[in-house]
Amino acid sequence: MSVNPGEICLSVSLSEQEAWDLAQFLKRAGFADFRSQAVDDEEAYRMMVVGEKLKSNLTAIGYSPR
Repeated sequence: MSVNPGEICLSVSLSEQEAWDLAQFLKRAGFADFRSQAVDDEEAYRMMVVGEKLKSNLTAIGYSPR
């Protein structure tokens, strides 16, 4: 897998339960959740983008809670 300059590629081993739990969290997390942990709105939006990337990857391997 190639990675663009300035980007990193993560590989994480999760149990099926952990993958499901992370997918559930990302489904339920909204801007207010990210904002409460961020220093400002801009950081919160960047965090949300990362959460969406993780959610998309989990969906691609079958972990997409409704």
